[in-house]
Order: sequence, then structure tokens, then C-alpha cells
Amino acid sequence: MNKKSLEKQGYRIVGNHSAIKICYWTKECIRGNDDCYKHTFYGINTNLCVQMTPALHTCSLRCNWCWRDIANTNKEWQGPIDDPKDIIAGCIEQHKKVLLGFKGSSKEIFEKSQIPKHFAISLSGEPTFYPRLPELIKELKNQNLTSFLVTNGTNPDMIDQLIATPPTQLYLTLPAPNKKVYKKVCNPLIEDGWEKIMKSLSLLKQFPRSVIRLTLTKSQNMLNPEEYAKLIGNNSDFVELKGYMYAGHSQTRLNPKCMPYHKEIIEFANEIIKYNSNYKLVNEKPNSRVVLLKNINSEIDNNF
Repeated sequence: MNKKSLEKQGYRIVGNHSAIKICYWTKECIRGNDDCYKHTFYGINTNLCVQMTPALHTCSLRCNWCWRDIANTNKEWQGPIDDPKDIIAGCIEQHKKVLLGFKGSSKEIFEKSQIPKHFAISLSGEPTFYPRLPELIKELKNQNLTSFLVTNGTNPDMIDQLIATPPTQLYLTLPAPNKKVYKKVCNPLIEDGWEKIMKSLSLLKQFPRSVIRLTLTKSQNMLNPEEYAKLIGNNSDFVELKGYMYAGHSQTRLNPKCMPYHKEIIEFANEIIKYNSNYKLVNEKPNSRVVLLKNINSEIDNNF
């Protein structure tokens, strides 16, 4: 997809392979309306968060529920590799430029938003394919910026490298309860993706804070809670169960009936708890259709 098309969708390109996009919840926060679920669950200030990616066009999966344009995704890295410092500076610059359009909102919230504190590395693509990701995470920490890295788990070699330089919080998306469903709904571009996800899953306990994330989509992967429970095991501090939203390019692949109601998310969460006694339900955000489970064996506090 070309730059003009991406910018029309709200993306702002940074360098050769990175981008930012202002999150819906950041806009709502600056307007004084509502906050992201990360604020509800972990105390993160939504207006201080930069949503970005260092790997805009690289991803090994083409999941049916993905709201991005995944038609031209590359399964491996191609082209130049930008410097982490340049990526961070460029993302903050573009983020602040876009936010100028919200200057007429709450003055206090807007002014604070000009000094971001958090990087949500989750916008598009699979960030672990950016070859200098450990350096990026380290530089964010050097600049007193927290990092929330979301991975699909298909690059365990990079996950292993990150153990020495961990993000503030690592999210691993568990896309299916078993390999058969995974192949059907994730449309992998690689042969051994499921095995790689299982390897990444086994590494989570070596990170200071970890989250297993389920994007639950009816008729796709919202089934077999007992299998999810077994895979989750005792591997993470938290589990997020989020309902699929009929948005973006996923509308060409799915239909509105694929969206579960919040009460169905809660029911599914309780089914997982029934089969996995390591977790308890500790929080929810109904208008985001998301619930939070916490590992009862973890000493990690919800809030930072």
C-alpha cells in the first residue's frame, strides 16, 4: 500500500518502515470523554501514549479479524533498517503534529499529551521482525518511555533476544486453541508458525510483565476454552480477552455477527478459569468488550 493511501487512513509514515496513528481512545481522552482499557487495567494515561510500529509491512500471518490491510504483507524483512533513535524521534514528531488538531479540546490534557510517556508497539505488522528491536526497547527506556510490545509470537528468536532487554510489558497474541484452527483463521505465510508461537509462549515467564491476549471472534476462534486454558497454563501474569470489532479491512473478510457481546466475553473468560485455576477475573471495560484475568501466583501489581 502506498504512502498516500496510508495517510488517508490516518497513518503518518516515519522513515522507511515505521508509522504512527492516533488511537481512537487517545482522541477520546483528549476530548475528555473516555480512556483506553490500558488506563482501566494498568493505570496508563491514554493521552500520553504513542501508537506505532517499526515494521509496517512485515507480518507472517494474515488473520481474518485483522483490521489492517494485509493483502501485501511481507513474511520477512525487506529493505533498509532505520536507526532506533531516528524512529523514536520521528514517531514523537508525527504524533505531536497530528495532535495539533485537538488543541481546542481540554487544554490541560492536550498540553500534557505533548510529552508522551508510553509507546504502544502494536499498530500494524509484526514488530519483532524489525532487526534492531532490542536497541529500540533500550533507547525507549533511556528516554524514560515505557514500551508495550504486542507480538504474534512467530519470531521466537527475537523474543529470546528481548529477555536481556525486556519491554515494560510484553503481549503475546494467542490466536487459536489449536493448530488446526490456527491454520484456518490465521492464513499463515510460514510453515511452522504454530510451533513458533508455542516456543514464544514458553518464554513469557522470563519477562518482568507478560500478557497473553485473545482476540475472540465468533465463528473463527471463540471456541474450545478448555484448550486455551491448557495453553495459557501458568505462563503469564495476565490474560486479556478482547472481543473482535467489525472495523477496518476486516469488514471485507467477516461480518458484524462475528462480534461477541461483552457478556459473552465474560462467559468465555469464566470457562477458561474453570479449566485453569491459576487465574481470576479482576477487571473489565464493557464498551471495549475486554476483560482482564490475573495470575493468582504472580506478585506483579496491575498498575505501574
